Amino acid sequence: MICPVCRNDMIIVEHQNIELDYCTNCQGVWFDAGELELLLESSGLENPQPFINEMLGTAEAASTEKKHKCPICRRRMKKVFVDEPNHVLIDVCHDRHGLWFDGGEVEHLLKSLAGKYTGKAGPPQDVMEFIGKVFKARA
Repeated sequence: MICPVCRNDMIIVEHQNIELDYCTNCQGVWFDAGELELLLESSGLENPQPFINEMLGTAEAASTEKKHKCPICRRRMKKVFVDEPNHVLIDVCHDRHGLWFDGGEVEHLLKSLAGKYTGKAGPPQDVMEFIGKVFKARA
């Protein structure tokens, strides 16, 4: 698969039977449909579907960021904020093929959601270690 940002080939990274496409150049992560739900469940969210449905149905955010093309259908994706303070702006395929997170945004989202939905201070350590090591996530 080709990275929608820097156009390099991405590698496949597997964690707990979840295969994610990762760009070693820009550290972005592509989640195919259903993969974010699996990662959120593995990080302790008991029912991530309402959050996912809300995110997919959210109107496009006003942004000056360049719109990226979905690596599957090649249509320009919409920009959506996925956290309340509006720090994480991701790209969502209109045809629901998947989601694009720039480097560090997955970690930020997991930290933001953990306290909100699980009552914990943060996601389980194994998920955060995986993200930190493999995705070189930046807070």
